[in-house]
Amino acid sequence: MEVRLKNITKRFGDVIAVNQVNFKINEGEFLVLLGPSGCGKTTALRMVAGLETIDEGDIYIGERRVNDVLPKYRDVAMVFQSYALYPHMTVADNIGYPLKLRGVSQTERQEAIVNTAQLVGLGDLLNRYPKQLSGGQRQRVALARAIVRRPKVFLMDEPLSNLDAKLRGRMRAELKHLQHDLGITTIYVTHDQIEAMTLAQRVAIMRQGVLQQIGTPKNVYNDPGNLFVAGFIGSPTMNFLNGDLRNGDFVAPGCHIKQIGKGSRQKVILGVRPEDMKIVENAESHIEAVLYSVELTGDQTIVTAKLGESDITVREDKDYEGVIDQTVKIKLDESKVFLFDAKTGHRIRSTVNDG
Repeated sequence: MEVRLKNITKRFGDVIAVNQVNFKINEGEFLVLLGPSGCGKTTALRMVAGLETIDEGDIYIGERRVNDVLPKYRDVAMVFQSYALYPHMTVADNIGYPLKLRGVSQTERQEAIVNTAQLVGLGDLLNRYPKQLSGGQRQRVALARAIVRRPKVFLMDEPLSNLDAKLRGRMRAELKHLQHDLGITTIYVTHDQIEAMTLAQRVAIMRQGVLQQIGTPKNVYNDPGNLFVAGFIGSPTMNFLNGDLRNGDFVAPGCHIKQIGKGSRQKVILGVRPEDMKIVENAESHIEAVLYSVELTGDQTIVTAKLGESDITVREDKDYEGVIDQTVKIKLDESKVFLFDAKTGHRIRSTVNDG
């Protein structure tokens, strides 16, 4: 079911939590609302659910305007950060509770519970109680309770944040596969950009209540619209250097890149991702910096160098070895460099990689 947010705004006193947000979630799409804490993403999700009132704008689920529709009549299912399971109920009873409230017969309810439990790998745990389950199993129960209703829309508010890193990785894969199989429109909230990039078909990035950019994970990573998006997406984060454009050359202390832009302007920020830089020995380089740390992560080595007060992170292969405090030369892939206005944060669309 398609969901549309048309210029929605939410205020809490003098604070504008969501400011004129406007986008559409296509039928069957997995869209992730991404941003730091307090950016308005959960408030936007709660407005879709009907748990928060809308001060301005409209929300449509399908062709139906739902601004004044009670949550129970919107046909959406929400999975919260806390599992919110009933401790005195078995797994089966927790899963089937929404159907019980709807008056579904016991025979139909039992069939739906078994089928849904099998879907999320809980078939052998139906008689257990929440206290007898691991964190991942409890999260599966919460997902199953949402799935059993077969709603028009899934709403998920950081459902994996209480799990450890290894389990989060496994649950991400399971959740993505499950949503693909079910084909139910899903809006998922997270502050974790790795989670967003791995799960989403499209990512909507928010900051201070304002939608910054929306697109596929590949699009927002390779073509960030502004300084905030460029710095928020990516791990390690994008490198930034403050400088000026002089007749198309980017000039900063310890860095000179020829004909990377057009014209001249002051207070420009150059951005380049760690994988688009290379430590070289005899080749022509753009930067000379002092090696600060070398971290082998298994399949790659993360190298941090100091250029004045700035840190520069370079992603090298796993065999790289360097000596701390030595001077290294760094070459940038000029086709992968971005320029931003230091005052506004807006992307300067006049670099070589803008075509």
